[in-house]
Amino acid sequence: MNVSTEAERASTDLSGIKRGPIVAALIIGAFVAILNETLLNIAFPDLMIEFNISPATIQWLSTAYMLVIGILVPVTALLQQWFTTRQMFLSAMILFLAGTIICGASPVFEMLLVGRVVQALGTGLMLPVMMNTILVIFPPEKRGGAMGMIGLVIMFGPAIGPTLAGLIIDQLDWRWLFYLVIPLAAFSVAFAAAYLRNVSDITKPKVDVLSILLSTVGFGGIVYGFSKAGEGSWTDPVVVWTIAVGAVGVVLFVIRQLLVREPIMDLRAFKFPMFSLVTVMMLVLMMTLFSTMILLPLFLQTALLMTAFKAGLTLMPGGIINGVMAPVSGKLFDKFGPRVLVVPGLILVLLAVWLFTDISVDTTAGYVVTLHIILLVGISLVMMPAQTTGLNQLPRQLYPHGTAILNTLQQVAGAIGTALFISIMSSGTKDFMTKSPNATPAEGLVAGLQDAFLIGFFIGLVALVLGFFIKRVTAPKEENKQEVA
Repeated sequence: MNVSTEAERASTDLSGIKRGPIVAALIIGAFVAILNETLLNIAFPDLMIEFNISPATIQWLSTAYMLVIGILVPVTALLQQWFTTRQMFLSAMILFLAGTIICGASPVFEMLLVGRVVQALGTGLMLPVMMNTILVIFPPEKRGGAMGMIGLVIMFGPAIGPTLAGLIIDQLDWRWLFYLVIPLAAFSVAFAAAYLRNVSDITKPKVDVLSILLSTVGFGGIVYGFSKAGEGSWTDPVVVWTIAVGAVGVVLFVIRQLLVREPIMDLRAFKFPMFSLVTVMMLVLMMTLFSTMILLPLFLQTALLMTAFKAGLTLMPGGIINGVMAPVSGKLFDKFGPRVLVVPGLILVLLAVWLFTDISVDTTAGYVVTLHIILLVGISLVMMPAQTTGLNQLPRQLYPHGTAILNTLQQVAGAIGTALFISIMSSGTKDFMTKSPNATPAEGLVAGLQDAFLIGFFIGLVALVLGFFIKRVTAPKEENKQEVA
């Protein structure tokens, strides 16, 4: 298909489209899915008692969720070329609704785990579709604001999730974490059915089964291996072999994508320098972010002896401010471009992480709140502007592949970051307690946390260096033609 035909068809597809209802449908779905993800973690102690299971077993509720998304997201680029926007999004939300019902009704742990897997299928389908739809229906000069609205929802869910979950757990049964989500998910399905329109191009490329198998083994092995390492030991044979097999699978997957005529994940997106730069920067930044998102709750509950509810309240102001900042940074991005936001944002992130290296058992809650706010203000200045910059350089036919690449690598970064920083913390704690046998467990934990934050700071420096090279990019020619048409 030539460029002019592509542009003409895109123009016809988008004629008379109403962006407001489409964005509203996407936002409602994203909020429901992301809110539920952050609700459950705080209920793990109650679930361990309810089902009489160990911490290693309960972690499967989180590990399986990440694993399914890590396997599914790479395939979404192919799925978006076979099925319409409506079909993809409605299928995602119906799966999520079904999984939520299964979780709420679970009499045994195994059924609860199945419900989480079904929920993950829905979330894995929805997030890339949401980003791709925004890219298609908004011209480059307006995407920052639209992405900012999505960012508000993505960050507001985690901000209120732990606090809301703590309140529900204190007053009601853990099943209400799912019961309360069911009507929200059902409303999202009904709203999307009424207002969401198809905006994608259905090309139905050839399905390469070998690529799907290699993607599943590769990304699934890496996500599972690093998740398992975060729970136990890096020398565990299961960890070593799954990471090794996953790495081989990814290498073979990449080679396969470069050889086949219609790849399921088109790596030609990396021919665009700004997309490549942003992808590497986001990979590094997500690892640094996980150093704080995983470790701070441990510090608050173990070292400062806060309840889950109070820890959630402590982290809530930063999350809310981050959510409010997301649309603001989106508008500033549309007006001034990425560099004036990304570089100061990364500096704020590094400042917060550096100051976290000096925490102690005497650190006050107010100090943690302040640093957390600084961190998340910085993140809000970086995340959406950087991703939008990278995706803006891609031609329309690569949008599904670009969003799939970014989402996949963020899942991988999450798994690696969690395992890396938990292991650094554990090693640092063990070394401190060996050298100071009379120290309290809380002091040992703090020493391990300081080591982890320090490594997070140095990894973040890589992101800052990359941030100096980011700049506004012009839209590809076919997109310019679309807008003129």
